[in-house]
Amino acid sequence: MALNKVHWIGIAVGVIILAVGALFFLRDNLNLFLFLTGIAFLAALLPFLIDLAIESKKDEEINEMFLEFTRNLAESVNTGTPISKSIVNMSNKNYGVLSEHIKKLSNQIELGIPVHMALKNFANDVDNEVISRAIALIMEAERAGGEIDYILESTAKSISEVEKIKKERKSAVYGLVVQGYIIFFVFIGIMLVMQYKILPLTSGLQGISGFSMTSLTQETKPVTQMSIQSISNQFLYLLVVQGFFAGLIIGKLGEGNIKAGLKHSAILTIASFLIATGARTIFG
Repeated sequence: MALNKVHWIGIAVGVIILAVGALFFLRDNLNLFLFLTGIAFLAALLPFLIDLAIESKKDEEINEMFLEFTRNLAESVNTGTPISKSIVNMSNKNYGVLSEHIKKLSNQIELGIPVHMALKNFANDVDNEVISRAIALIMEAERAGGEIDYILESTAKSISEVEKIKKERKSAVYGLVVQGYIIFFVFIGIMLVMQYKILPLTSGLQGISGFSMTSLTQETKPVTQMSIQSISNQFLYLLVVQGFFAGLIIGKLGEGNIKAGLKHSAILTIASFLIATGARTIFG
């Protein structure tokens, strides 16, 4: 992902928040500094999370528009119009986010660039997995001189089935995604109850003593009681790691790829860090 102005602004805001926190709170209030650190990371990552969401939505729209384009192209070729002429005739239609790429495809064909080369450039420009596979089939059919209309109809049908399966899958696992978020935040609640309700009850208990044997005498060596702060830190690490991997699983279940899981991982990791450090700031 190329960095743009918005990304740099988010990173700059994050750095400023982190610098202010380090300057004013690092020595006097470590818990508040950690909370501000989480805010800084959120500010820095927010533009990237928004871009991932926009990119995911754009991919869905590209697939829908390409399906419509393929269907229209198949209908035009079925009437006996050559594929090159059909593409040129369809270039003025509105295909949403694909309109610009289709006009460029049409211009290349009008300039005399072979159809298979123009289609290859089209696939490279759009950079979409579904379109790349479909264009590869169309190019081979056009180059081999086979039944291009049949190939186009089959491609359109294949894309339609894939999109239908994706939507059904997304609808089927939506409940699992919601459950994943609910379970994770319940897990955070349990960790906070243990940290601020159960652990303080053990603060007055003595640690378990161990025994060290020497060659001459037997003496008792008290083992230093593990500090509640140390256990609290372990809880924080546990929440962050759990958030990262839970996000990957949710993304894989919900959208079928790890890239989408990174978005959920970032959300859950930052949320768990902010909740844990915020609770520290409030409850001490």
